[in-house]
Amino acid sequence: MNAPITFRPLDGGKGSSLLSASPVPDLSAAGFTDTEYAASGVAERLVGDTPTPPAEFTTRVVVRRPAQPGNFSGRLVVEWLNVSSGSDAAPEYSYLAAELVRSGHAYVGVSAQYVGIEGGTGSVGVSTGAPQGLADKDPERYAGLHHPGDAYCYDIFASIGRALRDTDADGHPLSGLEVSTVLAVGESQSAMALTTFVNEVPADDVFDGYLIHSRAAAGLPAGEVGTGVDVTTVFSGEPTRLRTDRDSPIFVLQTETDILTNFRYFSVRQPDDDRLRVWEMAGTSHADLHQVGAFEEYLGCPDPVNRGQQRFVLRAALRHLTRWTEGGAPPPSAEPLRLRGIHTPEPEFEVDDLGNVLGGVRTPSVDAPTQVLSGIVPDPVSRICLLFGTTHPIPEHLLADRYGTREEYEMCYANATDAAIEAGFVLADDREELLADANPELVPE
Repeated sequence: MNAPITFRPLDGGKGSSLLSASPVPDLSAAGFTDTEYAASGVAERLVGDTPTPPAEFTTRVVVRRPAQPGNFSGRLVVEWLNVSSGSDAAPEYSYLAAELVRSGHAYVGVSAQYVGIEGGTGSVGVSTGAPQGLADKDPERYAGLHHPGDAYCYDIFASIGRALRDTDADGHPLSGLEVSTVLAVGESQSAMALTTFVNEVPADDVFDGYLIHSRAAAGLPAGEVGTGVDVTTVFSGEPTRLRTDRDSPIFVLQTETDILTNFRYFSVRQPDDDRLRVWEMAGTSHADLHQVGAFEEYLGCPDPVNRGQQRFVLRAALRHLTRWTEGGAPPPSAEPLRLRGIHTPEPEFEVDDLGNVLGGVRTPSVDAPTQVLSGIVPDPVSRICLLFGTTHPIPEHLLADRYGTREEYEMCYANATDAAIEAGFVLADDREELLADANPELVPE
């Protein structure tokens, strides 16, 4: 049994460092606090057979919680922070923040991997030449942090997740809150880590459910001592399906990019069962405008990045997963995205007459389209452009033929929104925001 995790607040210096470019709720106005803690303990290797001694660690956790216990839902969402840029980022928080705050859930982002603490080279991102590791970025605030290497990342995540349940411990970040449900979430490299975590780590006592968003065919490797995982090795790794014999439900959400490209999730598709749901989202890419916001121009991509609506689907998925883990109905099943040549080395998507993909989880942006939204970039100029997909205009004469008038378009879009709500793929709570996401100005008058 590992030594107990201890927490201490992090303050001073330049303030919290966690990459996010998307608009998120004003936490203070919503009655939430936003605090960082150092989490210290001793971790073991949980994945792989290499003999490895236990090692001490002190990592960082970001805690966003209702200030008043009476406003807390009892649900805690724990994100495995993403290090693909060379720094910690919280892509799932960006997608889920609206649902977290309005539902009164607590959120903890865990710096589980070596690169987030000690720094290193990211697999994607825009190079700034600035220090990447937390201690180098802000020695006054983060000097005491230490990560022993990604051989220990799985136990670090599990140990912190387990400790977050015991809110009566001295100095606990969630002091005063009674936690009833703990969900693990992660996107991209973090989803690959959770794939390995689910398959290899006995943690039914830690997490009640998993939201795995944008995984590849393989899981993240076991990791080594004193360094970070090279995520590029995942793309030549052994294709791996998720085990579903655990007690905790698993909800997988995949974009078009994840199904094909070098993620190749199509090769490990598996059917829904009583512990697994998979949603493949039409008109989406591995990353999108919601994640990057006004920084789109700095990516250097020749085409506008994907402007799809996966953020709304992610919010619905979190609500479904929460109910499912607490004994409610499982999420609705969804048709997979349609492929042709599925048994060939390079399958392709089936598309409609405008170029949007058929099948999958549908949103109004693809069922009442004004643009072609894709997760596939035929000739990407960079790795990051491959991940961000594209948005291409639909010729005005085709929009005129399809809708006739802007008013007719808005009616079609509203009907598609209501159909997605009825199907359970988006939430009624988001209806007004979805309607505001329509593009009547693109339809000729």
